Amino acid sequence: MRTAIFVLSLMLMITACGRQSIITDGSRVDKLRDRETRTIEFWHTYSDEETRLLEDVLIPQFQRDNPDITVKPVRQGNNIELKYALISKASADRAPDVVRMDIAWVPEFAQSGLLIPLSGFGDFGEVMDDLQNNAGSAGYHEGAYYSLPVNMNTKVAIYNRALLKKAGLTAPPPTFREAIELARKERFLIGLSGLDGWRSLPYIYALGGRMTDESYTQATGYLNGEATVAAVEQLYSLYEEQLIDRGLINGSGDNWGGVKTGNILVTDEGPWFYSVFQGTALKQAIDATIAVPFPDQFGPASIMGGEDLVIPKGSDNTQEAWTFMKWMTSKEAQTVMSQTGLIPTNLEAKAIKAQAESFIPPFAEALNQTFLRPPVKNWSRIDEVYTGYMKQIFQGELTPRQGLTQAAAEIDRLLAT
Repeated sequence: MRTAIFVLSLMLMITACGRQSIITDGSRVDKLRDRETRTIEFWHTYSDEETRLLEDVLIPQFQRDNPDITVKPVRQGNNIELKYALISKASADRAPDVVRMDIAWVPEFAQSGLLIPLSGFGDFGEVMDDLQNNAGSAGYHEGAYYSLPVNMNTKVAIYNRALLKKAGLTAPPPTFREAIELARKERFLIGLSGLDGWRSLPYIYALGGRMTDESYTQATGYLNGEATVAAVEQLYSLYEEQLIDRGLINGSGDNWGGVKTGNILVTDEGPWFYSVFQGTALKQAIDATIAVPFPDQFGPASIMGGEDLVIPKGSDNTQEAWTFMKWMTSKEAQTVMSQTGLIPTNLEAKAIKAQAESFIPPFAEALNQTFLRPPVKNWSRIDEVYTGYMKQIFQGELTPRQGLTQAAAEIDRLLAT
């Protein structure tokens, strides 16, 4: 009997040892754990309030729905240093798994081979069907999509209601040329605040100008075309007549107060013009102004801005990253984040936002008719060239035709590389 018990005990020990040898194999344990949970690193540039909602509401909810994925958020400064850091890390395959990136950066990263194409995911088309279509065009390159739009913005023309009333009007002029004529007649100011592309192109496009052809391959004939030259000449004349702030050249003009209570007839701003206020202050801002999309008689004149989600090259967790990106563009997540003033790309969440905030409809309308800053690899350098020549024009060193012609020639070379 004792012998039988000993043999049975020995067999159980051998069996147990055999099982133990499997689960104590370090590499095999890691593989098992990897299948149970993955950690993805998410770099973003959200504001304080946006970060609070991300960390306290969105990520916990995502992780409850996806217990096998842990999200590690890393807040970054929204500056050029971040761009260079991401280029360096993606080039070395050491980048984070998901990045919320300015849409103006996306083409450079995509066309430099630093992003994972998203259109390879089987449900990409279904996800995009729920989002604002034109918001995804910044991430398109050679038949593939490299980004998912997570929030968008644009700028509209914001008019001083009191000045319109003083001029005998109850609504803004239907064209921007008429707005300029009104400013000249009444000695009102035009609130152009800078000469870089983001700040000046809406005015130029509203007056009929263009930077490039529709395929973004050529600036000559467009940036220095008759319509663009005429548009810049009109703006320069206003500057010479002191109907545009003299701080324009260094971008120091502050038009917020002037368009609400001063002598500025119209300026351009995004939804943050209103969303920074609450309660009585918000009501006063709305009552003092009239916001309308930039006139589109010559085509879209509202500039597209916002942020996209991307997967940098080198991510080891692309499927998990994609799952998180889909959640961030869902109706539920975007409705939550829209509380901060961000305009959702999800169409259902965008409609809810427009209904909930009285100042959003003009921006929502404008977003249906927007133009992109050229979505090309060298956009940053193109903008530097454009801004540099615009400054020379407004400093009186070059005529609009001379400056725009020289700028177009340099930009052509950048578009070709």
